Amino acid sequence: MKVTTEGQITIPQDIRERFHFFPGTDVEFLPQGDSVLLRPVSEKTRFQQWIERAQGSATTRLTTDEMMAATRGED
Repeated sequence: MKVTTEGQITIPQDIRERFHFFPGTDVEFLPQGDSVLLRPVSEKTRFQQWIERAQGSATTRLTTDEMMAATRGED
């Protein structure tokens, strides 16, 4: 396969079927030494990635109780 100028490749049909790469399937690319592993992304994996990116990103000085009160509309 060749990479297009847009960075696209065609995954052979037998590989798509075997590994369930259906239209709309989210995939991830994982560097493995001098190779790359391509695999479908599960919902759990996407959520875990979101959590990892979000950790430590809060910029508020509110306590947990203050945040809970604010989200509940308590004064």
